[in-house]
Amino acid sequence: MPGLVFDCDGVLIDSEHTWHLDAFNQVWREYGVPWRWTPQEYSEMLAVAGGKERLDRLYTVPAFRAAVAVPEDRQTWLEWVAAWHTRKTEIYVARVLAEDTIAARPGVRRLAADAVLAGWRLAVASSGSRAAVTAVVRKSLGPALAQACTVVTADSVRPKKPAPDVYLDAVAALGLSAGDCVAVEDSRQGLLAATAAGLACVVTPVRHTEGHDFTEADLVVSSLGDPAGPEADVVRATGPRPAGPWVTLGDLRRLIGRRVLSGTTPGTLRTSSS
Repeated sequence: MPGLVFDCDGVLIDSEHTWHLDAFNQVWREYGVPWRWTPQEYSEMLAVAGGKERLDRLYTVPAFRAAVAVPEDRQTWLEWVAAWHTRKTEIYVARVLAEDTIAARPGVRRLAADAVLAGWRLAVASSGSRAAVTAVVRKSLGPALAQACTVVTADSVRPKKPAPDVYLDAVAALGLSAGDCVAVEDSRQGLLAATAAGLACVVTPVRHTEGHDFTEADLVVSSLGDPAGPEADVVRATGPRPAGPWVTLGDLRRLIGRRVLSGTTPGTLRTSSS
């Protein structure tokens, strides 16, 4: 049977500019670090996959170095980054778990439930930490769907997106080939990771990724859509368009079939061992 692989942040839920940003800024308040990311600054940092990697990037940011006494010793700096990221993850996970339910983006739970019912294999492939991703999967999909979902995260995969490694590992964990799977992403780096691994890819952008280049996507839609609304507005389609007002398993199967027929399913490129 085919495989359906979701990204987490931006696809299951849209929390980057709310809970993630708030958690980073809370860490600096707790540590007495005179630094805050504005929403605009954080949008720019999202071009870097992974929270720890975003923190590490600050080492070369002139404004940060002007505000914070950055240690010259690289190992000391990396210890700072690790401590900040650990605390940030604790803050984020606590907030997720405190919610009774988290509203998934339109169509996510419907499509995931349909996939499991039809015998498809379900996974989440994310550059986030396993603790954070697992909490989001459980709260956004619900316990039953979460139990049926294979989770592959940056904790066990290097390098991160746009490298294809996390998708290659997810496909392997599902016991499938890349040509049997379709990914749902929200950003260009995620799209590049999925397509480099050989998966068909549907993109559902969020506000801060709407301007990204999605040329390689098989389908770009406003969301996966739901019968109760909203509908899935097609932004761009290089393959078959959805047959109805929301994306269905049949639509995804046609995208997978198109990639198989065109021969664009390498699924063998790996930039490093995981």
